[in-house]
Amino acid sequence: QVQLVESGGGLVQAGGSLRLSCAASGRTFSSYAMGWFRQAPGKEREFVAAINWSGANTIYADAVKGRFTISRDNAKSTGYLQMNSLKPVDTAVYYCAARPISIGTTSYEYVYWGQGTQATVSS
Repeated sequence: QVQLVESGGGLVQAGGSLRLSCAASGRTFSSYAMGWFRQAPGKEREFVAAINWSGANTIYADAVKGRFTISRDNAKSTGYLQMNSLKPVDTAVYYCAARPISIGTTSYEYVYWGQGTQATVSS
């Protein structure tokens, strides 16, 4: 089992930044790839970014490419999502998720999920 806890959400003006964290406990964090997903009101959960177990490979949704950066610190069992140049359309609950080893871009590929953290971007 892997337990995931997100933090770092909040309210920010358009153009601002937020840094989300995902603290993992349980099994060895470095054995798992990590993904970030988001869900806006009335919309389906969508992929944002993912990083493999070592941090060497990353992938981003087109909507956030160039603005968001995913990273991880296996020594701290923590993953991060740095969000810059935020837009009102980025408003959503952000979830981190984990799956063994390799990157996935769909929610059904991920086994473990956090409870989510709200990020709200005002115009």
